Amino acid sequence: MAEENMEPPDENVNRQSISIVVTSRIIRPTLQAETLGTLTEFSDSLTILTGKVRRALRLTVQFTISIGEKMASLMHLPEELEQVGGFVLANSPLANKASEVRANRINWQSYLQSQMINQEQFNVIVMLDTSPPPRRDQFLKEHRYECARTFLEMIANVAKDQTVQYLLTMIDDILQEDRSRVEIFHEYARKENTTVWRLFLPLLNRQDPFIVNQAGRIIAKLACWSNETMEGADLHFFLAFLKEQLRMQNNEYKQATARCLQMLLRVEEYRQAYATVDGITTILNALSANNNFQIQYQLIFCLWCMTFNPDLAEKMNKYNVIPVLALILTDSQKEKVFRIILATFRNLLEKPEDSQVIQENAVAMVHGKVLKNLSLLQARKFDDQDILDDMQYLDEKLQASVQDLSSFDEYVSELKSGRLEWSPVHKSERFWRENAVNFNEKNYELLKILTRLLEVSKDPLILSVAVHDIGEYVRCYPRGKSVIEQIGGKQLAMTLLTHEDANVRYQALLAVQKMMVQNWEYLGKQLEQDTGVSASGTAGTKKSVIPAKG
Repeated sequence: MAEENMEPPDENVNRQSISIVVTSRIIRPTLQAETLGTLTEFSDSLTILTGKVRRALRLTVQFTISIGEKMASLMHLPEELEQVGGFVLANSPLANKASEVRANRINWQSYLQSQMINQEQFNVIVMLDTSPPPRRDQFLKEHRYECARTFLEMIANVAKDQTVQYLLTMIDDILQEDRSRVEIFHEYARKENTTVWRLFLPLLNRQDPFIVNQAGRIIAKLACWSNETMEGADLHFFLAFLKEQLRMQNNEYKQATARCLQMLLRVEEYRQAYATVDGITTILNALSANNNFQIQYQLIFCLWCMTFNPDLAEKMNKYNVIPVLALILTDSQKEKVFRIILATFRNLLEKPEDSQVIQENAVAMVHGKVLKNLSLLQARKFDDQDILDDMQYLDEKLQASVQDLSSFDEYVSELKSGRLEWSPVHKSERFWRENAVNFNEKNYELLKILTRLLEVSKDPLILSVAVHDIGEYVRCYPRGKSVIEQIGGKQLAMTLLTHEDANVRYQALLAVQKMMVQNWEYLGKQLEQDTGVSASGTAGTKKSVIPAKG
């Protein structure tokens, strides 16, 4: 399967010249490449290529456009690069099904004879379905209103799913040939005192999966390639639909859903809207549930698009984006996947305006072993200058952050990742003595994370470390007992006293006792002597311990 490539969302689209390079690699808006001719000229030459040459060809296309308004520019940016010059570059189940639908031609004459369509509709649909591209293009220009009306009336009145599939695929192909044709449907809707959203959104409630997803694809194009943006309840409905499609376990067209998001999230207004409906969490859940590298790439691309917004870039790691992507980076063998991850990480260090957020993001990457993965990647040979630049940038920034990293920063990063382990800070007497009071900041944010881990985690190691840390806070902060009791930590710790894991039970017992007694040092050593479990949470050999003096 050929790689899918898309341009990044431009941050300053007003009145600028955008260079778009279609290659097998991701490129930034500022990147320039050698010109091989305009898209039209190159696509014409492609039509004579054979199938074997097509598969072997690496396409490089550059065209430059001048744009007056932001939305106008989006009409010219590549939507998903499924097709260049009419050739499919990246197959998907939806594209494969569309090919089958095109092959099953509809007998429009039978519809006319049975009076299911009128003569005008017959004339229009036959012209659009059977004419060569130049003649069809001329007909669309001269009969814009009639074409839109015919499509929409037939879709509304024809009951047979196969025919509706065919009509939607015709519309999608017409839009794919020329993106400015989205205005045909917008103009028709305005003349009918309605919107295209009211005309197409009801199709998302159909039972046929292909109809639903093909309609979603068309709606995304209408929303992204026109000056008229989707807003309000219509936008909320469509975003909710896309979220639900991502959540569906057996959705064979999940790639198509991700493609719709890839288009939408390159538009600033849609990024903000998707974030407000908790779309980031939905993407992360879909990433965690899916190991298909193509869908991984598409969903991470969506996150990458969102990081071009400084405000969203600052909020990203509150959703645990960095640990999730760091884990995928460790496991993935696909260049396109780790390339988009590195580009996302770079944005998370470049785009936020708050220096503290940048530092927190860097620390989260260090804790996620991004530096280690960078060293492994740097040992490989890459021809792509972008990935080399990203690796160098990240390595320099993360190495610098390591030099400035305090033990508390390290702790916060580890805690927010949700993957606690017995790192040195947890067992450091000095750490707890100096930093216990810092756990009260931001309305006890860190303590609430610890108690939440006690409530939801199933990992014995995480539970052991979390309950241990709560006990250490209680020991070192004078009002720690009342604080922990108020946020529910004491009760959660007590429930772990009967946990099936011995180390969890030990740490829970020690933490609860710290909440109840003063002489914690004597208690801890006595428990260690009696149970043979060390403070690090591992069972060991019993040894003689001299009790500490009270």
